[in-house]
Amino acid sequence: MENQIIAPEHLVYQKPVLMNDTAMHYCPGCSHGVVHKLVAEVIAEMQMEDKSVGVCPVGCAVFAYRYLDIDWQEAAHGRAPAVASAIKHLWPDRLVFTYQGDGDLACIGTCETIHALNRGDNIVIIFINNAIYGMTGGQMAPTTLVGQKTATCPYGRDPKLHGYPLNITDLASRLSGTCYVTRQSVETVSSILKAKRAIRKAFDASMAGKGSSLVEIVSTCNSGWKMTPVEANKWMEENMFEAYPKGDFKDTTK
Repeated sequence: MENQIIAPEHLVYQKPVLMNDTAMHYCPGCSHGVVHKLVAEVIAEMQMEDKSVGVCPVGCAVFAYRYLDIDWQEAAHGRAPAVASAIKHLWPDRLVFTYQGDGDLACIGTCETIHALNRGDNIVIIFINNAIYGMTGGQMAPTTLVGQKTATCPYGRDPKLHGYPLNITDLASRLSGTCYVTRQSVETVSSILKAKRAIRKAFDASMAGKGSSLVEIVSTCNSGWKMTPVEANKWMEENMFEAYPKGDFKDTTK
């Protein structure tokens, strides 16, 4: 049975062709690996592997360039949308996207995010929202839910002390430069398929020159949340989706 060749019609699953063999550094149960896979599949299906440029800043996604075999540009913390805008203006025929977490995008990079989207620069922002600073120790993020406990709000987020969660996707849907704004997740097969379709629609809109797109993926951080992967998915479904409901917020691509 060794080295047996599997006929294409019998092949159920294989690693995306654009995924490198590098072992991922993400914690077991993390949503990042699933989203990486979807991005790799969509780029390959579009046959844009030689014309794609990803931009990743600081945070858990900082090593994204290790895993997807496309061109990458590192950016300073929060500055990925500004860098992506510059790349798209220089190379309008490229598929240009950012890959950012909530602390990076919705806190340090709020200014760059809002202005890049509002300019309608034909870039795509992929926004991983796990409501916490995952890489640096589990601190409170702008997206941390009211009452949610983190390393810097151990008794739960208190609006009177910490303010309210920032719904960046709702805000993005109100900007004139955005053409497609959606919120998805990747905890089930059904949700993964919907997320993949959303990424494809955003990438297609970018290449068609229809404006900027934001694809939020509501995600888990079982390490930061101090939960098992199964518990984290359940907690996300019971808490995150109420605060961050899924679906398309804006679609002018039709």
